Amino acid sequence: MNPIRFQLKTPTLHSYGSSTKYVFITGGVTSSLGKGIIAASLGKLLQSRGFSVTIQKFDPYLNIDPGTLNPYEHGECYVTDDGAETDLDLGHYERFLNVSTSQSNNITTGRIYNNVITRERKGEFLGKTVQVIPHITDEIKSNFYKLGQDGKYDVVITEIGGCVGDIESLPFIEAVRQARWDLGPNNFLVIHLILIPYLKAAKELKTKPTQHSVKQLLEAGIQPDILVCRTEYHLPLDVKKKLALFCNVQLNSVIEAMDAESIYDVPLLMKKEKLDERVMNKLKLSTKTSPDLETWKDFLGKLKNPTQEVTIGLVGKYISLPDSYKSIIESFTHAGASVECKVNLLLISSEEIHLDNYESKFKELDGILVAPGFGERGFEGKIETVRYAREHNIPFFGICLGMQVAVVEFARNVLGLEHANSTEMDPFTPHPIIALLEEQKKIDQMGGTMRLGSYACDLKNGTKSAIAYGKTKIQERHRHRYEFNNAYLEQIQSKGMIAAGKNPDTGLVEIIELKNHPWFVGVQFHPEYKSTVLNPHPLFVRFIQAAIDNKKK
Repeated sequence: MNPIRFQLKTPTLHSYGSSTKYVFITGGVTSSLGKGIIAASLGKLLQSRGFSVTIQKFDPYLNIDPGTLNPYEHGECYVTDDGAETDLDLGHYERFLNVSTSQSNNITTGRIYNNVITRERKGEFLGKTVQVIPHITDEIKSNFYKLGQDGKYDVVITEIGGCVGDIESLPFIEAVRQARWDLGPNNFLVIHLILIPYLKAAKELKTKPTQHSVKQLLEAGIQPDILVCRTEYHLPLDVKKKLALFCNVQLNSVIEAMDAESIYDVPLLMKKEKLDERVMNKLKLSTKTSPDLETWKDFLGKLKNPTQEVTIGLVGKYISLPDSYKSIIESFTHAGASVECKVNLLLISSEEIHLDNYESKFKELDGILVAPGFGERGFEGKIETVRYAREHNIPFFGICLGMQVAVVEFARNVLGLEHANSTEMDPFTPHPIIALLEEQKKIDQMGGTMRLGSYACDLKNGTKSAIAYGKTKIQERHRHRYEFNNAYLEQIQSKGMIAAGKNPDTGLVEIIELKNHPWFVGVQFHPEYKSTVLNPHPLFVRFIQAAIDNKKK
């Protein structure tokens, strides 16, 4: 009887892009430790030394993407230029690196399984039994390596969502283990982010949770190369030595990550701890270039030493979880620093705004932003918010639904169109100022079916928007189903609300402005997705300047 021979296909470094180095960031002890910020900070440090870097996020939940998730479940849904609905961490990556991400930068368990099952249904596995190993792990690894295959990046940083030990994370952890075998030790590195809790009663920093977390990694076949330790207190040398000894890492690879005043301090803190140097040493990356962080330091200097301040009301329905508006909040940080202004954001629930209380809620504000959102809840509160800003000449900025609310309010209270509405809120409104696109009416699936990604917009010369951008042709990212109904364009323009920006291909209105108002701008797109530390979004900068001018008056 002939022995059964198993033939393993041994991958080569060339097939994965031999010049690209791969860094994997895992987390332990608890979630929300800031893997995304550590990834972005490391990426920034390597970038500042002249390396080309990208960062990707692998999320272990079964949704295909975060597009159908309630913001209370997962924070905001971040949209890329190519129309991917992604995890909010991709926003951090772009804000730190000033480099666009794409569909390939965010992968979920749902997409992995969907891809494998689709291939199985097509018969691509030739009758073989489809299993977690090797088929699911191979699909995960294929996505690990995708961004590094064309040689565009020197370093690909991969953040693994969730905690080591979570059942749903096991296939990703196994794929990371296999990646070391595929890539070789000089092209692969694991950073493990953990929490060092402080027990006040004992007056001690405790390392046992870290030891257990690393033990779980070791049981999965992964030895972390670097420990990044989140802590509220400085780590004494004896604690670092204990961590190094019991976790089997070098002493200088135990990195302290103290709580920071701002997330934008973290790259400098990690530089002080020499995280980038440890990574370069282990990956055999050589450069004679010192980190160039002068522009970053200049931004931090302005952020921490403002010469003026304003109070902006952010009106939305998800305000109990600020991460729901993460990109908007960070856009105010970038724009405020650029004009040396501290922006005090007051988050106001649109559900709590009524005719009898909106005066008291808004009277101390220097500007009002009405945030994006979906659904009827809080819509009428936003209507009253817009009315107050319009009638009291308060600088107003409406984003996506915020722009739509502004048009509906104008139609009701200026044009006199009773019961004017969006068909999203009232399908039977006699005046559908905002309506569903014709092609959207045939769609019965929710995920990935909106108007998504980057679209062109032509600006009208002399408008506030054109002045802010300093040009008349722009590209901005979208995420919505409903649009302004051009059947009402002539009516609203006759009363002083103008279409300041239109899509050149469809003629759809992208920006509205009020003529006789200090600053009243509504945009159908999401400008917050394109604001970065190095390039604050011009509309946010001008809005803050209008709030400063309003405060002076």
